[in-house]
Amino acid sequence: MTERDVITWNIMISGHYRGGFLRASLSLYRQMAFEGFVENSSTFSTVLSMCSSARLFREGREVHCRAIVLGFSTNLYIGSALVDLYLRMGLAEIGLRLFSTLRERNLATWNVVLRGLCEIGRSKELVRMYNGMRLDGVEPNGLTFCYLIQGCGYERFLDEGIQLHCCVMKNGLIDSNLFVANALVDFYSACGCLIEAKKSFKFIPLSDIISWNSMVSVYAANGYSFDALAIFQAMHLWDKKPSACSFLGFLKLSSTTGNLSFGKQIHSCTLKLGLDSVVAQSALIDMYGKCGDIESSVRLFDGVPERTLECCNSLMTSLLRSDLVQDVIDLFGLMVDENIGYDEVSLSSTLKALSVSLPSGSANRSLLHCCAIKSGFESDVAVVCSLIDAYSKSGEVKLSRQIFAQLPSPNIICFTSIISALARNGMGKDCLEMLNLMIQNGLKPDKVTFLSVLMGCNHSGLVEEGRSIFYLMQTHHGLVPERRHYACMVDLLGRAGLLDEAVQLLEYSMYQDDFVIWSSVLRSCRVHQNERIGQRAAKMLMDLEPENPSGWLQASSFYSDIGDFETMKHCREIAVARKVRRDIGWSLIEVRDH
Repeated sequence: MTERDVITWNIMISGHYRGGFLRASLSLYRQMAFEGFVENSSTFSTVLSMCSSARLFREGREVHCRAIVLGFSTNLYIGSALVDLYLRMGLAEIGLRLFSTLRERNLATWNVVLRGLCEIGRSKELVRMYNGMRLDGVEPNGLTFCYLIQGCGYERFLDEGIQLHCCVMKNGLIDSNLFVANALVDFYSACGCLIEAKKSFKFIPLSDIISWNSMVSVYAANGYSFDALAIFQAMHLWDKKPSACSFLGFLKLSSTTGNLSFGKQIHSCTLKLGLDSVVAQSALIDMYGKCGDIESSVRLFDGVPERTLECCNSLMTSLLRSDLVQDVIDLFGLMVDENIGYDEVSLSSTLKALSVSLPSGSANRSLLHCCAIKSGFESDVAVVCSLIDAYSKSGEVKLSRQIFAQLPSPNIICFTSIISALARNGMGKDCLEMLNLMIQNGLKPDKVTFLSVLMGCNHSGLVEEGRSIFYLMQTHHGLVPERRHYACMVDLLGRAGLLDEAVQLLEYSMYQDDFVIWSSVLRSCRVHQNERIGQRAAKMLMDLEPENPSGWLQASSFYSDIGDFETMKHCREIAVARKVRRDIGWSLIEVRDH
C-alpha cells in the first residue's frame, strides 16, 4: 500500500495476532511506532492483550508506558487490558490499583479481574471483588459464576461455593449454561463432596461430552478407579467418544498410585483413538516419569513431532524426580537454544536442580534469577520459593531474605520457604520471629511450617522454644504432630542431653517402633555417654530391623564406647556378614571469583 493510516496498521496487527503470529504482530506494532504513526485505543487494546496471552510481560510494560505518555491509560478497554496484563504477571496489587482508577467499570472489566484473581489463586480477594461488583450494581453472568466457583474450589471454600450454587439456581443458569454446571461438578469434587458432584452431574444433559469427561476426571482424581471406569464404560454405551480430558484423569490416577501397568493400558487406548494432542503427550511423559520409568518418558519426548513447552516441562519434572539434575539443567538450555521458551514451571524445576548440584551452579543460579526478572516471573510463588531455597542451600541467606522482602503479600508457602531457609542455616531465633510475623499477617501455619521451625530450633539448640512450639501446634492450632515432628523433637532433646524426656516423648507417641528415631536417640546417648538409655536404644535397633546391617553397626560402635568389647565384636560380625557398606561422605566449598 502506498498510503497507510492507523486503521490499516491496526488491521494488520490484529490479523497477525488472531492468526497466532504473535511475534510478527509485535514487530508490526514497533514498525508502526517507528514510522511515526500515533496509536489509538484499538491499537493499545490489541497489543496489550497480545502481550498478556503470549506472556510478553516486559514488552507489555513498555506498551503501558507508551499508553501513559499518549494519555490513554484511563480508557476503559485499555485499562481492562492493563489489569489483565498485571494480574497474569502475578502483580495483583498493581492490577487492582489500576482497576480502582477506572472511571467506568462494566461487566467485561469485572470479569477480567475475577478471571485474573482466579488464575493466580487469590480466592479471598475473588470473593471480596464479587461483593464489590454487586455493590457497584453490576449483574453477574454465567462467566462470572464460572470464575467464582472455580476459585472457591481452589481454596476449598465450601460454604461460599454453596452460596454461589444457590445464586446460580436462582438465576436459572444450571439448565441454560453448561459451563456453570460443569464448574459445579469440578467444585464439589475439589472439596471432596462426591455425592454433590454426582447430583450436579445429573442435571447436565446426556449429550454434553464435557460433563462426562468431568466426572471421569473427578472419580479418577479422588482415587475411585472403578467408578471412573464405570462412567468410562457408560460413555461407550451412550456412544460418547472420550476426549483427552477423560484420559488425563486416568493418567493422573496411575501417576499418584504408581500403577505403571494401568498407565500403559491408558496409553494404548490413546493410541487407538488417535489422541496425540500436546496435552495428552505431556501427561503421558509425566505419568511414566512419576511411575519411575524415565526411559519411556525420554522416548516419548524424543518421538513428539514438535517439542512444546508443556512436553519439556513434563520431562523436566520427571528428570528432577529421578535425581537427574544435570539433565534438567541441560534441558533448560535446550529450551532456550531452540526458542521453545520457558515459564514458571521450567524456572522452578531448574532452580531446584541447581540447588542440589555442584557449587558451579552458583553463576547459573544468578543467571536464572535474571531470567525470572526479565520474563516477569519474579513474583510467581513457585519461582520465588525456588529462589529462596536455592540461595539458602548455598549459604546466601541474605539474598533469600531480600527476595522474600520484595514480595508484596507473601502467602503461607512463601513464609514456610523462608523459615526453612533460615532453619537450614541454623538461624533458629529468626525462624521464630518469622513465624510470629506470619501469624500477625493473619496466616495460619500448617504442619510443614511448624516442622521447619522445629528444625531451626534443633539446629540452634533452642530447647525451651522448640518444646513450646511443639505443644503450641497441638493446643492452639489443632495440628496433630506427625512422625517427622516427633523425630525432630526427640533429636532436639537428645542433643541437649535430655534423653529421659526424649524417650518419654517417643513412648507417648505412635512412633515408638520407629528405627530412625531410635537411631537418633542412640547417637545422642553416645555423645552424652548415657549407658542406660543407650543399651535400650541399641537393643531396639537390633530388634526392630534385624536384617538392617546399619543398626548392628551403630550398636557395635556404642558397645565399643562403653567398653563392652564382646558384644561389640558380636554386632560387628553380624554387620560384616550382612555386607554393610559405609558411604564415603564429601563436602565442597566455593571460593568467590575462583
